[in-house]
Amino acid sequence: MHLLGLALLLMLAAVIAPAPALSAAGDAAALHRLFADEREHVWRTDPLFATTSGVHRYDDRLPDVSPAAQAAALAADRRFLERLHAIDRGRLDARDRISYDLFEAMVAGRILLAEHREWRMPLNSDSGFHTELTMLHRTARPRTPADYRAYLARLEAIPDYVAQQIDNMRQGIRDGFTLPGAILDGVAAVIDAQQFARVEDVPLWEPFAAFPDSVPEAERAELAAAGRRAIADAVIPAFAEFQRFFESEYRPAARRSIAASELPGGRAYYEDLVRYYTTLPDATPEQIHRLGLAEVARIEAEMQRVIREVGFEGDVAEFIEFLRSDPRFYADSAEELLKEAAWIAKRIDGRLPELFGHLPRTPYGIRPVPADIAPNYTSGRYNGGPVGAAGEYWVNTYALDTRPLYTLPALTLHEAVPGHHLQNALARELTDLPAFRRELYPHAFGEGWGLYAERLGEEIGIYTTPYEYFGRLTYDMWRACRLVVDTGMHAMGWSRQRALDYLADRTALSRHEVRTEIDRYIGWPGQALAYKVGELKIAELRERAAEALGDAFDVRAFHDAVLANGGVTLPVLERQIDEYIRSAAGGRPEH
Repeated sequence: MHLLGLALLLMLAAVIAPAPALSAAGDAAALHRLFADEREHVWRTDPLFATTSGVHRYDDRLPDVSPAAQAAALAADRRFLERLHAIDRGRLDARDRISYDLFEAMVAGRILLAEHREWRMPLNSDSGFHTELTMLHRTARPRTPADYRAYLARLEAIPDYVAQQIDNMRQGIRDGFTLPGAILDGVAAVIDAQQFARVEDVPLWEPFAAFPDSVPEAERAELAAAGRRAIADAVIPAFAEFQRFFESEYRPAARRSIAASELPGGRAYYEDLVRYYTTLPDATPEQIHRLGLAEVARIEAEMQRVIREVGFEGDVAEFIEFLRSDPRFYADSAEELLKEAAWIAKRIDGRLPELFGHLPRTPYGIRPVPADIAPNYTSGRYNGGPVGAAGEYWVNTYALDTRPLYTLPALTLHEAVPGHHLQNALARELTDLPAFRRELYPHAFGEGWGLYAERLGEEIGIYTTPYEYFGRLTYDMWRACRLVVDTGMHAMGWSRQRALDYLADRTALSRHEVRTEIDRYIGWPGQALAYKVGELKIAELRERAAEALGDAFDVRAFHDAVLANGGVTLPVLERQIDEYIRSAAGGRPEH
């Protein structure tokens, strides 16, 4: 044999020979190298997420969302899973096993969505890539000349980014993978609001309108001029081009069906979404539908009790119509609505030590939903913002006669504290955990916690009138109805009108909110299932802990245990609470 051939054989043997088994320490080290490699990959390929995460190496660019980039991301995620599965989970310590399980769920979820090529439909009824663009200034928060130059580069990249998204949506048209035409009036209203006549009207101009002291006076005029050029020559035309495409190409080609199951491969797609958003591997649309019907019946009985308590003569539907139409339940101005939300929030803040042993350091503020997205937006939402910024509780002040005051306590508990802000802020402060876990947001846990937080308002006296308590019930009913209408529309042949009627007849949501909500479920199939499924699991685990621990049960310790690991899947949460119960009962912790 030639020496060259022998050398090649030896090299090949070295490549294909099985690697020696790792030690337990080697497994842990390999796991954390994997975590670091995955985060660097995510930050590099999604620069907007990197900025939000406090990583500023890529602040001068937008993501590449081309089909080639999507395929590369899918291949990378498959390699990450292969590397994970080469590690012996059984030799990891308890904390690393949790990280292993959560990393597996996160990457497997990304693979699932990528295999369905969701990138062909990069928007839903109230938000999407286009609304994310108008908030770039809030993400960037430039403070130095270098920050401003990076921000300018990002603004100048908007036309190419929008063009890629349009190409992806054209692929969706060719494949029949589009939003339903029935919900596009609301989407069009948001896109219309992004058509600006003047540079100064564009939200992205804000950093140039008032420079921080950290930018030298001598550089401000040049930066402002560059900002004006970027917005006039890149941003405004890109938004106009997207509107032209949307009206001339997308709307005429949009599908007539509303069901995700009627998309190409749609039945499997929706079943995967049910499992993805509930984080339950065995969940089915039929099972979730039955759960929703049972919850609707339970909550309706409680609503009847409140109606009798206030002495109203009539049934639930008549009481709901009374709530919708009586002006005493509505604010007269946006300022009044925001002040009421702030007052409720501060009352809650003062009671939090009764429910938690550990509270976050990060504060939060209250602001109106941005005007350009408010008409088709939900009643309120939490925006965590970039790392290092205060959280924001958004209250929708558009169409004040559709924003009842009696639901404001439940909304505040859910979106601010002890709901999304408290949970997200605590997760970001877990600096001893792998970086991916500080940003992980499994929907069933996060939204389930938000809905569970509405329950907690009853325990600390936040609902001060029967009407406010009925507001909590109507929010609870709203989330129960989601289980019914989401599965009904996407898997069981329900029409949009049937879903509208079902939600309107059982909740005190305004007719406007009913429409925006149903359109949201149509445009974002499966996500609405997360809330009630997660809340019921947290309540079930609290009952389990209270029964097991008896007089030793401490609700503060229970809540700290629920939130101790940041965002988790429901199976991981169940194991987490079972371990808390063993530990609190004096048992030996798991190793």
